Amino acid sequence: MSNQATMINGSPSNSYDRNIDLKAFDETKTGVKGLVDAGSEKIPSIFVRPPEDLSEDFDTCQEDLAIPVIDLTHVRQRNSQGEEIIRRVIWASEKWGFFQVVNHGVPLEVLDKVIEGVKMFHEQDAEVKKEFYTR
Repeated sequence: MSNQATMINGSPSNSYDRNIDLKAFDETKTGVKGLVDAGSEKIPSIFVRPPEDLSEDFDTCQEDLAIPVIDLTHVRQRNSQGEEIIRRVIWASEKWGFFQVVNHGVPLEVLDKVIEGVKMFHEQDAEVKKEFYTR
């Protein structure tokens, strides 16, 4: 990553150019796992939000947070239930970026094979994975 990025009290300095470090990070094509594998002990500036972007009322101790769970039982119905599922998927995607899906009908064996495949991919040499790096 670029040496031009300097940190002051955990935040990028005024002379920090995020685009330079972002470009350098992307050019490695190893992602965050590449940082971990390289033994990086500091969070790169590209992942630190500037203080002015942080809300003063941001509650990091909120206890009533729960990952959205979406039940796909009625997703194929062309009625209000099906439409509500679609609205929930959109909401969860926009607000959370992820969600848990239940009653999707995918057999456990298939899910296990998907997880196995993902693990196998991530355990490959970094040079092999670079071919698939995108953002």
